[in-house]
Amino acid sequence: MFTHSVLILIVIALAFAIPKFLKLSTELSMFVAALAGAAAHAILLKVTGSPHNPVSILPIRHIVEGAFTYFDVCLIFLTATFFMALLRESGGVAFIVRKIVATFHARRTVCLLLLTLVLLLPGALTGSGATTVLTVGALVGSVLAAMGVDETKRAAIIFLCSAMSAAAPPINLWAMMAAAGANMPYVGFGKPLFVLSVAGALFSMFWLAGRGGREPIDVDEVLATLPQAPEGQNWVRVLSPFLLLLALVLAGRIWFFSMPVIGLPLLFVLASLAVVVLSPRPLPVWKIASQTVEALLPLVGIMVVVGVLIQVMALSGARGLISLAVVTLPLGVLYATLFIILPLSEGLVQYAVAPLLGVPLIMLFNMRGMDPIIALAAMSVIWPLGDCLPPTAVVGRATVMELGYKGRYFGDFVKSCIVPILFISLLGTLFLIFSTRLSFLGG
Repeated sequence: MFTHSVLILIVIALAFAIPKFLKLSTELSMFVAALAGAAAHAILLKVTGSPHNPVSILPIRHIVEGAFTYFDVCLIFLTATFFMALLRESGGVAFIVRKIVATFHARRTVCLLLLTLVLLLPGALTGSGATTVLTVGALVGSVLAAMGVDETKRAAIIFLCSAMSAAAPPINLWAMMAAAGANMPYVGFGKPLFVLSVAGALFSMFWLAGRGGREPIDVDEVLATLPQAPEGQNWVRVLSPFLLLLALVLAGRIWFFSMPVIGLPLLFVLASLAVVVLSPRPLPVWKIASQTVEALLPLVGIMVVVGVLIQVMALSGARGLISLAVVTLPLGVLYATLFIILPLSEGLVQYAVAPLLGVPLIMLFNMRGMDPIIALAAMSVIWPLGDCLPPTAVVGRATVMELGYKGRYFGDFVKSCIVPILFISLLGTLFLIFSTRLSFLGG
């Protein structure tokens, strides 16, 4: 069985590497790897004369089951991003940024704090750093430019805060996927994820923007570069959908015996309806919905093929082999290398690392008496730091494209991210090591 699992892993690795070398997308490469692994498993069973011979080369039932593993996560991601897209098209995002600049242009520290909050919000609601980049990246970048922050530091700030926004609660896809694989309820992650992601975002913002140019903001110049908010837009229209979302969440927590269970997808749909009703101008809802689905197809595709790949690896024993290799490592080795392993694996296969590495790691930490919620939260904040690394580099590439960055990708952009990345990794590692003492955050 050990030899069988090793051969399957080799086939999957080769079947993923060859399409990537041929410039196929990450989603298609993963799907090819999953199909190749399933076929290799069936062929090896037939060759060895196993009594568990499969009926067909491709186990259709397992492929379909795997495709629906993260169906609920996909719904959350689609509806939350649709909500943010409606808010942007209604002028709500532009209104918030313009108000921050107009009110706090003379108070640099307050302005940076509020800009950090603006960058954290989209990813926290959608679970995607790319959504943060595409929704508010250019707007915040314009304000930072007016504050004297150079081009490379601006790009680094947008990427790092976008990564932390993807890690921030309530939606952290890495934690959700790993928790689902470990049969853990996604409960209690809010406080540790909040502390880690906010600390990481604030350090990134003030390390890169607080130390650089301190020129006062030319308010008129900045406002001229920002999109105009439609006439009639105000704080009531902008904040009401968020208040509705918060009220429904709290109602379920406070009156849990009498309040019907409203899933997160429906919550975001209701908040989206509030945006449509309160918008000062008519919104092309169908067009925005179509654009949202089209923009999210790569990420939804990754979620689907990750489920298929994990199902095939579990069927063939390859996933168990990886789990065995992980849980037999000494804790000291894990502590010393996780800050390297997690970002590199994220850059390689993106969200697939959560069920592949996250599940066995959680089992290991739990067996060692550590708090699994704090441990998973710590890893889930380190993972998105790898979204600037090849071969995927989804958020990193989105950042340089959205900002029109002209510098060198590794020599300038990634290099400027190193200090904040090391700080966030160190903070996450400390949370991991002292997870038992920090267990009060998971309550």
